[in-house]
Amino acid sequence: MLFSRRFVAALAVSALGFGFALSAAEAKEKVGVVFIGPLTGGNAAIGVGGRNAADLAVKLRNADPKAKYTYELTALDDECKPNVGVQVATKAATDKSVVAAVPHFCSAVAMGTVDVYHQFGLPVVVWGAVLPDITYGNDYKEIHRVNGTMLNQNETAAKFMLAQGYKKWAIIHDTTDYGKGHKEYFSKFVTEGGGTILGAFGVTADQQDFTAELTQIKALKPDVIYFGGLTPLGVRIRTQMDKLGMGAVQFEGTSGVLSDAYIEGVSPAVAEGTVAFREGVPMEKLPGGKFFAEKYQTGGYSEPAEAYGPFAFAAMNLILDTVEAVGPDRKKVRDALGKVVDHDTILGPVTFDDHGQNVIAAVSKYVAQDGKWVLWEDSDYASGKRALRH
Repeated sequence: MLFSRRFVAALAVSALGFGFALSAAEAKEKVGVVFIGPLTGGNAAIGVGGRNAADLAVKLRNADPKAKYTYELTALDDECKPNVGVQVATKAATDKSVVAAVPHFCSAVAMGTVDVYHQFGLPVVVWGAVLPDITYGNDYKEIHRVNGTMLNQNETAAKFMLAQGYKKWAIIHDTTDYGKGHKEYFSKFVTEGGGTILGAFGVTADQQDFTAELTQIKALKPDVIYFGGLTPLGVRIRTQMDKLGMGAVQFEGTSGVLSDAYIEGVSPAVAEGTVAFREGVPMEKLPGGKFFAEKYQTGGYSEPAEAYGPFAFAAMNLILDTVEAVGPDRKKVRDALGKVVDHDTILGPVTFDDHGQNVIAAVSKYVAQDGKWVLWEDSDYASGKRALRH
């Protein structure tokens, strides 16, 4: 099922200048919706891109004269910290004017907040966090997710790198549930495919010096260092690899480093050849990717949407569509989201299983090339013009 012309046409009509008659808007009931993500700190680029995308979805809907309600968006900063995430999730969930939320890029934060959403009956559609237990670790009807999980991501990552001829890995992962989950699933799929994990090293997200871990890894002589963590930590580790003379070791990351901030942080030259994996397909190849890119550009946002912007846009639109269909009632929205099947979004059709997880399992492979992330199939590495480190 392709992204429907009807969906594109409806959004295109509603997008005309984002303008609408104030008198008409004021006559509509106001409905509160919330976006939550890391708006400050090392993962702010991803969070701000997601916030802008959610804001775009709300502006487009409010510009649609056929919309039944006027939506008011509040953006909250979880700082990618579980304790802060619980605070802002509680703030959103206890606000009776809020009918639903689009929360979280960081898995550790999402894991810490699911109980809050369940307790207060706030339906949510997660836009970026990938730990499977966010949806599968409970039977909370309030929790849904449009993006895939690290289970799909790591199976693809392991099979792809094994196919490139790599056999020996060392793993560095952060000690949150996010990092430990990536280590667990990647190790499983590499081992099942005939590869070897020489050692795994857990580090804290705020650790600055990795001399001890990298010195031990250097002695193990791995083909690849697999990193399970987010951009700020990945930047420090990759930079210090070079200082310790480990530039010849291939660096492989998760979706957590798939950000322009990673390339900028380590420099394009050092980032060159880094591979990373993300659920879904690139924005330009999404069924509604062109539409989203055009509207985002004309929306006046100074920051890029980043890799997960389209997911935040799709998640917010799914909530708005649901409210339009059943009204601004949390229980009705929750129950309707639980029945979503083949719902048109810019990602393509979304279908939630019995745990609120989108069943789409596509994972894309990326490589850093000339200062930007390039889809593997479109890269010089895939064509043989360039080679990964061996």
